[in-house]
This record gives sequence, structure tokens and C-alpha cells, in this order.
Amino acid sequence: MNIRFDLPDGLSASAPPEARGLARDEVRLLVASPAGVHHTVFSSLGSHLRPGDLLVVNTSGTLPAAVDAVRAGRPVVVHFSTSLDDGSWVIELRAPGGPLLDGRAGERLELPGGASLTLLAPASPGVARLWRAAVAVEGSVPGFLSAAGRPIRYGYVPRAWPLPDYQTVFAREPGSAEMPSAARPFSESLVVRLVTDGVLFAPLVLHTGVSSPEAGEPPQAERFRVPPTTAALVSWVRSQGGRVIAVGTTAARALESAAEGTSEGWTDLVLGPERPARVVDGIVTGLHAPEASHLLLLEAVAGRGLVQRAYDAAVERRYLWHEFGDVSLLLRR
Repeated sequence: MNIRFDLPDGLSASAPPEARGLARDEVRLLVASPAGVHHTVFSSLGSHLRPGDLLVVNTSGTLPAAVDAVRAGRPVVVHFSTSLDDGSWVIELRAPGGPLLDGRAGERLELPGGASLTLLAPASPGVARLWRAAVAVEGSVPGFLSAAGRPIRYGYVPRAWPLPDYQTVFAREPGSAEMPSAARPFSESLVVRLVTDGVLFAPLVLHTGVSSPEAGEPPQAERFRVPPTTAALVSWVRSQGGRVIAVGTTAARALESAAEGTSEGWTDLVLGPERPARVVDGIVTGLHAPEASHLLLLEAVAGRGLVQRAYDAAVERRYLWHEFGDVSLLLRR
């Protein structure tokens, strides 16, 4: 039985915390471990870490991946998800009410500035939501997105916010369709304090695709890279008894993929009760929607009972969900 909870109305963060009068690191933090559940603010993260713990962060930057398009004379929005090795892109067609599932191979859509895309084939068998598409633009697709795109947002965020609101302090290499949002509450000053207190940091890259809103839809393959220095530091920290803590589900997926022997390329690894975490001892993560596949990943890291207690407490204390919301630290030891 999976994690079960109901998300009450009013618990979706509809704007960045800065618009609510908070600094990035002043969002709430729920800490769940075998010792219990504690409620604090993110700037106090160091109080729940030990010298020698390792935080592994995703340095992927967010692309302005939503672009207006015209489909058979009607306006739609294209979400650019993932750049493939052959130059094509995985994309999602959307209307105001949600994803459009009636795409047809060979269909051509008009994009701003004379650009276009042509649907080639479904990105995965049995998944009508995502398509592989050939994109015809002058220059590179990321350059086109910089000129014509905006950050992807969903209905719980009623107004647009600029791209810097969707970047983390660690962002170095643009490539994610959606923000690796677990790292958003980190500030430069908090990172300095943590390092001063003996907490270690290591980078990796995993470029996120668009999220999977449908219950039961498997996560898509994503491009990742774990540097040799990060892999070596993970091994050393574990040998010294320290904890390896992934900042976000993206970092956890990349680390566990590298543990299977491949440190760079594509990962389709799905973490869950059948494939528990082997190197990740804890995770900093936002709060995920009911039945989201990410809940199984959290279960793989921290165990079903601990995650269930954390989510029950988050609902009871009215934490805020989604990329601009509050954050949890789940520790299995």
C-alpha cells in the first residue's frame, strides 16, 4: 500500500516565498527521522545535520521551456521537456485545462518567429501525453527558448514569475524543463554556514523533464552526470559513517543510477519499495502531490512509515506544497 493522504484546498503555494514576505531560506522545514517529526524553518537546516554529512546538489539550471504555438489555427502551449541525442525533443502539448492527448504523427505546429515543430512519434509506448518532435529553429533550441519561452507553470500558480524565481543558487548548466525545486530554499549565506559547520557539498547534473501528473505513469528517462570527484566523496563519506543526503529527487535518482555502474548518460531508474536506495541516507525535498511517483522514491530512501508520518504532519500543520512551497528533510538514520 502506497503513501496515502488528501491534500486540502489552500495548501498549494501560489507564489514564490519572496512575494509572501519571506526570504528563500525562511520557508518551513519538516524534519522526519526515526527520532520523530520536528517543525522548524529552512535556515535552521544545519541543526539537523552533522559534521561530515554530505549534501549532493543538482546544478542543472531551469530553461524557459513553455512556448506559445498555433495548432490548426488554435493557440496551444508547448512544454519542451528533454533534448534527445538525435537532436529531436520530447515535448508536451497543453491547453489551459491540461495536457492534450490527441497528437498525430506528422502534425506540424507553428512557433514564434517563423519556427515550427513536427510530431514524430509518441515518446514512450502507451503514453499519449509526450511526443518526440523535430524542431525547426534558427540557431539552437535553448537559444530559441531564451527568446520565446517562459518558465513552465501550472494552474496553482495563477500569474507568471520571471525566470530567476525558478533558478536555484546552485544552477550552473541550463537544461531542466522544470526547476529542481528542492534546492530553491538554499541561500548563499546558508551554504556558507553549513560548510563552516563541517557539512560537505558535492555537485551532479540531472536535467529534469516535465513532471508526470498522471497516477501510474512511469518517470521518463533523464540525462545525468555524476562527476568522479562526487562519486569518490560519496564513497569516502560513507566509509567514515557520514550520511549522504540528496537535495531533491533528481539528485537521488542520479546517485542511485551511478551506484549501478554508469555515471553519465541516460537513466530510466525507478526507485521504490522494489528498488530501495543503496547509497542515499536522506533527502531534502519539497512536498509532492497525492499518488505522485516521487512518493515511491521517498519511500525508497526513508521507508514507508516515516514518509507517511511526515506527510500526515505536513497536512495537519498546513505546510505549503509544490515548487514555491515548504520543504522536508527525511532521514532514515
